[in-house]
Amino acid sequence: MSKKTIVITRPSGQARQLSEALQASLLKSGFTQDVTPQIISLPLLTIAPKGDDVLRGQIATALKTADLAIFVSPNAIECTMRLLEQSWQGFSDKPMPIGVMGGSSMAALKNHGIGVESHPTKIILPQNNAQWDSEGLWVELQKLNWDWSSKTVIIFKGEGGRDWLAETLKNVGAQVKAFSVYARVPLDLNSPAWDDIHKMDFATSLWLLTSSEAVRYLGQAKLPLDIATAICPHHNIADAAEQIGFGEVFTCEPGDEALIAASQAWLSI
Repeated sequence: MSKKTIVITRPSGQARQLSEALQASLLKSGFTQDVTPQIISLPLLTIAPKGDDVLRGQIATALKTADLAIFVSPNAIECTMRLLEQSWQGFSDKPMPIGVMGGSSMAALKNHGIGVESHPTKIILPQNNAQWDSEGLWVELQKLNWDWSSKTVIIFKGEGGRDWLAETLKNVGAQVKAFSVYARVPLDLNSPAWDDIHKMDFATSLWLLTSSEAVRYLGQAKLPLDIATAICPHHNIADAAEQIGFGEVFTCEPGDEALIAASQAWLSI
């Protein structure tokens, strides 16, 4: 029987964290050497933080009078904090809540001391992890009962990506300022990172897909994905995986724990 393969498609640092957690979970669950899968990292996109002084100044000025800051991802948090290079709490003239879309972003904020201060910053997060997305955050934001026409919202994001939340906020009257704090650089199709992919058996491969943009880029690689399986933590990503031709596409709840549990279930088949 061909040995199964799990392909992690996140940027390198994030892929390493997931790979290590997956390997530890498999060992703890009693997977033996003969059924432990090969785990391949294929960083379809690399996160390239922006670092110019003009952007830093624009953000610092905007934060002075903002009513709400939204980070669309952990990458947005890390790149913003790297860019600003000072304590977050010092930027605003008043206590300012922060909106995030998932548990990983919540953890990233805490790593920077945000939300755990003596007077904690208010963090707004979708309560149901099955709704860790823009739509889920908007449900929570409406509970503030704000007059949005009097509010200014800052959104930190990468270049491109979904603008649904920004447009929704604008439609209810909010002033929205979006800052792209990083770019996504696609993996060169001639990179050596593809070598293990070309050698593996696609029929016994499981792809962990966590970015719709990365999935769309994967479609350019002309691989036999029709015999491969994908697990996606959001229906938008699953839709993209189906569009580029994956043979089987499953969805799971957001978060690494859910991805790991779904991977183990697939390995047990």
